Amino acid sequence: MSTRIFAFRFPPRRLRLGGLILTCSILCFSLSSLSAQTVTQILAKVFIARGGLTKIRALKSERVEGTISFGSEASGPFVVELKRPLKMHMTLSVQNQTMVRVFDGTQGWANNPFTGKANPDSMSDEDLKNISEEADFDGPLVDYRKKGNQVEVVGKDKVEDKDAVRVKLTTKNGDVRYYLFDASSFLLLKWEGKRRADGKEFPVESYFRDYRDVEGLKFSFQIDSGSSAINLTQKLVIDKIELNPQIADSEFTKPTAPDAAAPAPPSTTP
Repeated sequence: MSTRIFAFRFPPRRLRLGGLILTCSILCFSLSSLSAQTVTQILAKVFIARGGLTKIRALKSERVEGTISFGSEASGPFVVELKRPLKMHMTLSVQNQTMVRVFDGTQGWANNPFTGKANPDSMSDEDLKNISEEADFDGPLVDYRKKGNQVEVVGKDKVEDKDAVRVKLTTKNGDVRYYLFDASSFLLLKWEGKRRADGKEFPVESYFRDYRDVEGLKFSFQIDSGSSAINLTQKLVIDKIELNPQIADSEFTKPTAPDAAAPAPPSTTP
């Protein structure tokens, strides 16, 4: 899932899993050695750590299956399907209710049975902004200039027991996010940002763990998120990632109302 953060919503007031898809105290390696590394050099190391830009750009589709947990309150399976250029289909089943979010690159639809909305409706401008970022196949750092984003290396940091490089991303809309990369492996350790939902802004921190190789690309198989390091209320545990699966374009059209009593439907086609 690279640097995407998928924004799952459980009941109102529950923390959103922010994009994705993510500072601790300033410690360790010398500032001079860090400042000598330009944004281009840092990002080159980040992309190599993931498996290389050639392999990243070669991806045409992706399917991710796993389980999401909201603390001790509830958990359930999810499936996220992505297809270039900006298509996304997500199902999430919790407590015998199924949420569906779909984006065809321009329009989006979603239902939220947890707030009494069983039928999929057109997304608000706010939701469209969120899902269009989630559906960005490569994430906001790849070709960031073409996407209108600004990136800068802003310092050093510590994530748990690891030294990290802090990178600041400012989107073309003016939103600010921080990516903290392992100073040795250059894999993403942490993401910090905010998500807007229901007219409010929520701080989000996400921690990326359990990296595994999938056909030459590295993916995090566990993402813990919350409002702070001591308030991690959502956990994603990924069971399976398929690269370049066949996914019909019909998966990204307006969905029908899901069966509220049924578990999340299996994929028919992250």
